[in-house]
Amino acid sequence: MPNSINDYRQLIDKPWGRMFYDMIFRQLDLSDNIPLKILDFGAGFCVTANYYSEHHTVTAVEPNEEMIELSIHDNHFDLIHGGIEVLSNYADNLFDFVMCHNVLEYVPDKELILRELARVLKPGGKLSIVKHNLMGRILAYAVFSDDPSAALNLLENGDNEKNSFGKRDTYDDDYIIGLGLKYGLSIENIFGIRTFFALSKNNDIKFTREWYDDMLELEMRTCNLHEYKNFSFFHHLIFQKEE
Repeated sequence: MPNSINDYRQLIDKPWGRMFYDMIFRQLDLSDNIPLKILDFGAGFCVTANYYSEHHTVTAVEPNEEMIELSIHDNHFDLIHGGIEVLSNYADNLFDFVMCHNVLEYVPDKELILRELARVLKPGGKLSIVKHNLMGRILAYAVFSDDPSAALNLLENGDNEKNSFGKRDTYDDDYIIGLGLKYGLSIENIFGIRTFFALSKNNDIKFTREWYDDMLELEMRTCNLHEYKNFSFFHHLIFQKEE
């Protein structure tokens, strides 16, 4: 497990880091031909913001200065240092698409952020939330880390681990879906991310083109199948705001 912000940054360039984002981009399936106004809240190293800014207008908001210093900025997008307070500067119904990836686990007031994200999202617009999945974390500890003790602890006590981003609260999908309904957001789809590709410790094979292409194909074919996404490390929830 990464222990520092710099460790997380180095993961992006590894095959298992790239595949995480390749899956998100394929699941979102945004057209390059229809320019969108996008908000990436909690943009991290700005991988997603940078990717979409080639064809869209992107605003990225990130509170962590170290992550901003290590961010990817090949294309033009607005990068703002800050958190929830930044959203008060934006009008209602401003963005076509809002992204909030691996953020809500680390904030005490999830409802406040979701309410603000829903407010700045246009009617008919979509919100993409990526979150940790407890069943997937248990599987990763038991198989990849060979640590059944840690897996048992998660099973019995839930997820309250601390890392470089703070204390993680791996909340249930139903919780955030219920909050979404409160603010006019209906769930459109739930995908799994990282069901298989991080379970093997054979990292050498992961740098081959054949492995990468076949594994990405396998992940994409199973990411919307109930039996597999139950055990994926992350869940990708896509909401639509009512018209």
